[in-house]
Amino acid sequence: MNNLTSFEDHLKRNRGDKGTDSRLKYDADSLAFRLGIMLKEARKDANMTQEQLAEKTGTKKSYISRIETGKSDIQLYTFYKLIEIGLGKSLNISIG
Repeated sequence: MNNLTSFEDHLKRNRGDKGTDSRLKYDADSLAFRLGIMLKEARKDANMTQEQLAEKTGTKKSYISRIETGKSDIQLYTFYKLIEIGLGKSLNISIG
């Protein structure tokens, strides 16, 4: 047995402590993936295709696809534009 007691233990063992380069990259990639899932769900709830969202916000379908699959870094301004302008929803951010 490897004596892991939590997911945090797993992260520390495999990615290092918070603040290390490896852990920062993992956390950023994880956030990009979660934002992509949230965008995809909101887009589908709005009954929009990636192409429709791209047209409405002046981006490309391929960029929307990369965001939704967590394969692209996204600027806060762009995410705001996709949610607020493209989907007509409110973007709320909290720090916990």
